[in-house]
Order: sequence, then structure tokens, then C-alpha cells
Amino acid sequence: MSGWWIVLLRLPYLTVSSVFAFIRLLPMSAVDRDIEILTLRHQLAVLQRQINRPRVTPADRAFLAALLHQLPRPKLRQLHLIVSPDTVLRWHRDLMRRRHAEASRRKRSGRPPARRSIQALVLRLARENSSWGYRRIHGELAVLGIKVAPSTVWEILRAHGIEPAPERNRQTWAAFLRGQAHAILACDFFTATTLNGAMLYAFTVIEHANRRIRILGATAHPTADWVTQTARNVVMDLQDAGATARHLIRDRDSKFTGAFDAVFEAEGIEIVTTGIRVPRMNSIMERWVQTCRHELLDRTLILNQAHLLHALGEFESIYNQHRPHHTLHSAAPLRPLREPITEPDRLDHLDIRRRDRLGGLFHEYAHAA
Repeated sequence: MSGWWIVLLRLPYLTVSSVFAFIRLLPMSAVDRDIEILTLRHQLAVLQRQINRPRVTPADRAFLAALLHQLPRPKLRQLHLIVSPDTVLRWHRDLMRRRHAEASRRKRSGRPPARRSIQALVLRLARENSSWGYRRIHGELAVLGIKVAPSTVWEILRAHGIEPAPERNRQTWAAFLRGQAHAILACDFFTATTLNGAMLYAFTVIEHANRRIRILGATAHPTADWVTQTARNVVMDLQDAGATARHLIRDRDSKFTGAFDAVFEAEGIEIVTTGIRVPRMNSIMERWVQTCRHELLDRTLILNQAHLLHALGEFESIYNQHRPHHTLHSAAPLRPLREPITEPDRLDHLDIRRRDRLGGLFHEYAHAA
């Protein structure tokens, strides 16, 4: 195959060289041309006496065949060539045969590939339905009026590296969280240090569906009774809000006692414990703790427990009612996103007011009433 690339590259060079040689002959007289022809013939005869069989490259063969094939055989026999006229004609026949063979050869074996739109739809169905095999996808295509063979669906999946349905149907932790977000709670303890070095433990619960946060309290001594009472407070808050939680994710901290779990199980809420040293299994809660530390605790000197509860209460209000969330498309857990302003006059005369929270640590902006 590489030899043919060399031929294709050399042919234009030979063609251009011949064109320039022809142009050089135009201003020459007939006598000068005849003298040059005789000189070249004599030189050719000298070379033929020294070389029995000259080496001819494939590009030379193609060029000579294309140049001489139109001449009749008697005329070819009169020319002084380095090869016989029959050889030139054979070269031309070989060139034409290869050309027609290349043009008639099928570019791809088998039936033609499926349309790109059908391939994209097959991949979409496989991506959105991990339990569907190629025959189930083929059936869905038939329902949509798209006629393809089951083997075509199988080939599309195989070509894109999509495993069979039994291999794809393994539910990951992330998929479980997305599918059950409306019924999942997550909780955790996090610590804050006061000015005098005392360690305070705060207990927090977050709803996966709307990212609403609930800070249930803080104490220096999270005893079993205190933790159990916070569980009861969570259940009452959920009942007042009409929430329908079915799962509670927590880590394996020893502060979560059997009595704590019993409060939720009595309400039909299943306790889901994370793996040992696997914080990503409670990633949403861990991310909120990181946000609280970065935006509040790392920028505030906590005096005592009362001060911590006040600061956390303000931050809970800001987080739930004002702070935009990427997951909620810039809405807040308890505040839907308002309709965008489209009136040019209002956009040209914006009157935005600022409200300071926690002594200016946080700023809230709103339109003037």
C-alpha cells in the first residue's frame, strides 16, 4: 500500500517536469529539435549497451503507459524505447485493471451502517436504561416505528464499548442517591472550637431533594439522651413540613446509638450506614459541612455555645432562603427562582438594596420595594 502512495506522489512530479520540458521546446526551431532528438537517441543507445535491463519504477511505468498508450502498435515499434512496445501496452492494461478494481471494490464489507441518528438513539436508550439489553432496545425502536435488525443494535452497542445489560445493571451508589433523592435524608456531627478552646458538637440534617438544611442544636457533651432527643425533633420537623423521607444516611459514629435509630425506624425511615472511612457515601452532607466551615466558622470567632447557635441559626436561614444552589438551578431550598426581568425600562433603572447579616459577614441583595 505504501508503494502506491509513492507512485501517486511521483506521478505529479513527472507530469510537471514533462510540461516544463515541452514549454522549453516551444521556442526551439525544427532543426534544433531534430538535433536534440538525435542526441538523446544516441545517448539512449549508449546506455542500453551498458545496461542489459534498466530498472523502471512503478511511477515510470504508469507515466510511460499513460503517455504512449494512444499510439498504434506499428508506430510504437518505430520508436527507440528502453522497453518493448508490448511491455508498454501491458503496463497500460495493468494500470486500467487496478483502477477499475479499486473503483468497484466495496468500501466496507457487509450491509451499510445504520444512520447516525439511529445510532445516537440506540446509545441514548442504553444510557438511560441500564437494564435494557439489545433485544429490549430493538423492541423499543420497533414501537417507535424504526426498523433495524437486532444484530444491528448489538453491533452499535459493541462498537461503542457498551457492555451487556447484566454488566450495566449494577446500581452504583451515585445512581441510588439520584433515584431516591426525594426520600433521602443525611445527617452528621461537625465540631466548632470556641475562643477558650472548648469543643462544641453541632448536629445537622439535610434533605437531598431540595438541599434544605436543619441545624438541630449544639452541645459540648453529645450524650445518648441528647442525640435521641434531636432525632425526635427531626421527626417532628419533617412531619410539620410534610416531608416523605424513607432513608437516612449516617456514618458509623458511636454517638449514633440504637435509640437514635429506633426513633426513625418507628416512622418507617430506614437507616443507611456508610462504609468505614468512605465519606463520599455521604458526600452531600460532607459538602455542606465544608461550606459551613469555609463561609462561616473559618471567618468567625465563636465565643460560646449561645454564640455558635446564633451564628448557625443565621447561616441556616441564609442557606435555605437566599443562597443560590447550582443543583437547584440557582434557586434556594425555600425560595424558588424568580422570573427573569424582560422589560428594558426596569433593566435600565435597577434599584438593588443590600442587607447585612451577621455583622456584614454575609450580604443579601434584593430589589427595592
